Amino acid sequence: MNVPSVFPLEGGCDCGRVRYRMETAPLFVHCCHCRWCQRESGASFALNAMIEADRVTEVGATPEHVHTPSASGAGQMIARCPRCRIAVWSHYGGAGPLIRFVRVGTLDQPDHLPPDIHIFTSSKQPWVMLAPQTPAVPEYYDRDVYWPAGSLARRLALLPQIKAYRAALQNRPT
Repeated sequence: MNVPSVFPLEGGCDCGRVRYRMETAPLFVHCCHCRWCQRESGASFALNAMIEADRVTEVGATPEHVHTPSASGAGQMIARCPRCRIAVWSHYGGAGPLIRFVRVGTLDQPDHLPPDIHIFTSSKQPWVMLAPQTPAVPEYYDRDVYWPAGSLARRLALLPQIKAYRAALQNRPT
């Protein structure tokens, strides 16, 4: 059976100034229950769709990037609307600007991207009930175990750029 794709999917901030379009399915969708995500989102978890930055088209105003601390110590760059301040995606230290962690709640149709995995469940709120059919791990996970083959292949294709990005960071004068 040929199932039609829901992509592209569009999203944006509350005031409509920052708009974007996810051109393809993400690599993977995390529902993170760590205390950092709880604090940053002001909610019980953060739901992020990991996707290559070049698969997200900005169709509105350019978001402002705000450096924010993270548990890893590397920090993250949060893309926010300069007017309403809504966070639309983040870039984390590992792949920097090459991977966007799109905030699923900012999509016009967020119901199309349920979590592929629940992570850092050791710190989830005790009243949050997880669907038994969705994998859940106490901390982080091994992507080779959980990611679909297509996503692993896409990551492999991006690895040379990620390595170049990390090398440039290490060679930057302090």
